[in-house]
Amino acid sequence: MAGTPVVPAAVRRPPIGPPALPRRTVLTRAAGTFALGTVAATVPGIGETLGNLAHAQPPSGEYLVGLGISDITGPAAECGMMGYSQQDQTTAGIHLRPRARAFVFAAGGKRVVFAVAENTMIFQSVHRGVLTELARRFGDLYTERNVLLTSTHSHAVCGGAAHDYAYNLSILGFQQQVYDAEVNGLVEAIAAAHTDLAPGTLSLGRAELHDASVNRSQVAFDRNPAADRAHFPGAVDPAVTTVSITRNGKQAGMITWFATHNTSMTNKNRLISSDNKGYAAFAHEHTDHGVRYLDGASTFVAAFAQTNAGDMSPNLDLKPGSGPTGNEFDNTRIIGARQYNASHAAVAAGQPMSPAIDSVFCYIDLSDITVDAQFVPEGQPRRTAPAAAGVSLLAGSVEDGPGLPGGPIPEGVRNPFLDALGDPHRPAPAWLADAQAPKAIAVPFSLLPPAPWVPSIVPIQIVRIGELYLAAAGAEFTIVAGLRVRRAVAATLGVALDQVLLQGYANAYHEYVTTPEEYDVQQYEGASTLFGRYTLPAYQQEFTRLASALATGTAVDRGPAPRDLSHLQPNFVPPPGPDTALPGYEFGATLTQPAPSYARGTQAFAEFLSAHPKHNPRRNGTFLEVQRLVDGQWRRIANEGEWAVRFRWSKRAPATSIAAFSWDIPPESPTGRHRFVHYADRLDEYGQLRPVLGISNEFDVS
Repeated sequence: MAGTPVVPAAVRRPPIGPPALPRRTVLTRAAGTFALGTVAATVPGIGETLGNLAHAQPPSGEYLVGLGISDITGPAAECGMMGYSQQDQTTAGIHLRPRARAFVFAAGGKRVVFAVAENTMIFQSVHRGVLTELARRFGDLYTERNVLLTSTHSHAVCGGAAHDYAYNLSILGFQQQVYDAEVNGLVEAIAAAHTDLAPGTLSLGRAELHDASVNRSQVAFDRNPAADRAHFPGAVDPAVTTVSITRNGKQAGMITWFATHNTSMTNKNRLISSDNKGYAAFAHEHTDHGVRYLDGASTFVAAFAQTNAGDMSPNLDLKPGSGPTGNEFDNTRIIGARQYNASHAAVAAGQPMSPAIDSVFCYIDLSDITVDAQFVPEGQPRRTAPAAAGVSLLAGSVEDGPGLPGGPIPEGVRNPFLDALGDPHRPAPAWLADAQAPKAIAVPFSLLPPAPWVPSIVPIQIVRIGELYLAAAGAEFTIVAGLRVRRAVAATLGVALDQVLLQGYANAYHEYVTTPEEYDVQQYEGASTLFGRYTLPAYQQEFTRLASALATGTAVDRGPAPRDLSHLQPNFVPPPGPDTALPGYEFGATLTQPAPSYARGTQAFAEFLSAHPKHNPRRNGTFLEVQRLVDGQWRRIANEGEWAVRFRWSKRAPATSIAAFSWDIPPESPTGRHRFVHYADRLDEYGQLRPVLGISNEFDVS
């Protein structure tokens, strides 16, 4: 990467045996009191550089562009996983570490932040936490208006970062470690991008990709008018859009948008993974540009963002883990590689972007919007409704995996969250049933105690970067729903349709948005459109209002204040206690040694007596290094967190952790002497953290 970025401390490789991290109590704790400084990076010199960077201007015809990256991996053991809402799907290792990638674009005296998190959703709790810390560091430079946070929607990551009960139900409550990892990682990435600001140019490219998605709800799609269906001849959105960043004549990074669910990994998987979009980013950064995440400054940052992926599945055979192959790891790689290849094609077709930046933002109350007749298919004014889930939501998306709420909870398994808050399955009053018709209501989220289980006051935003406009909202829009919002924004701004993208999964989360016609079918997506049949018309109306303000430079009122339930967050997951060793073994002992030698293209394996990963999740670090002996020195050549290394955790009574690692030896790997080195931190009987170091026998790669 051009320039001389200041690297946050947290992205440097930690030394063997890092200092003990303070343990947290995560029962009921206000978000405003979390100790961000204990695990978040601080940017050296930020006080000295903020003034200059805040007012810097690029040369004529250029942008100021900054890029940053950080780790958002949560606990690798016994943490409920987010996305499929299966209570028994908890973490038990790591495959491909999820990361946050941030870009700061500045031109004409304005700037925006675009940040992509490889998590499941951007909850409002995380949005608030990130903006609170940005305000502390940067004052009013980065605000709700000019910061856009979006998620890749991986279903193989830790859950529990929300302050919304519906999304913590299967996780068994709010998880402070997960919240901290996401907030701190996003802030670190944005701070690094801020410090990295330097002159650069942008190009906007487009391509099409037809074999990385399939419409998982075509019966609903087919209910749309012919003009809408004609826009998507294959019932998929094939559009690939890229913004490529060049500095000092060299490509420094890119953002790629493509609509497909990030669900190649199934609900049977227990390894943390950034899934197919994470593989695409990894292929650009690690494989193409030699990025080694533990080394510090990144020389290239590639983000793969969503658009309107609500009905787009990567499971091409319309079954979980099926298509193109029957192996979820292979599917993750193949679907990711197809997005990676399409991004190259889009970059090759790129055209220069003029330096222009702008943004508008407000909150709307989706439970109570009067929608003008011009936005309603029937041509009559209508209203949205308080949130409720339909019966089909409980069955989940059978093409990808079961959905909310909580289930199914396995028979005979107790959910203390439900014991405390009460069963959400209750009859809906007649007035709500009428307002939500034809939905058969299963869960009246808006009426549940102690507060509505999902947010109703949510943000909308439009961000301009040159010739590209992002209409951002916190939901999963189907492709036709996204098309209608894009048409509304493009018409208001007077720009071509392909200059507007629906940026889903942004700044908040309230499940799905379908067209009214799709809603009537009450498939999974329609049942998950919580605010009723006229949710999309309400969005079309409000985005039209926002686009008009952007076009005219009119100030937009912030709207109703979003709720803060940080003080009402129970957690029913007990923290792990002191670690125990196996009789006759020391912590770090190699229980299964690697073979004396391996051929290239095979898999090496070792197993260690370890410690519970919750004691130190090793964010921006690793649990394993693969080292090669080079000129008498051991050098890291691979590590946990990368594609070729898998970490599997298991537990033996009473509290013994086993860490198993495999390394897929690349066919082109140099021959030589190798070893595995394992890092962890154990909790002793006095409540103190002690470093664990395990070193395997040496082995040859030949």
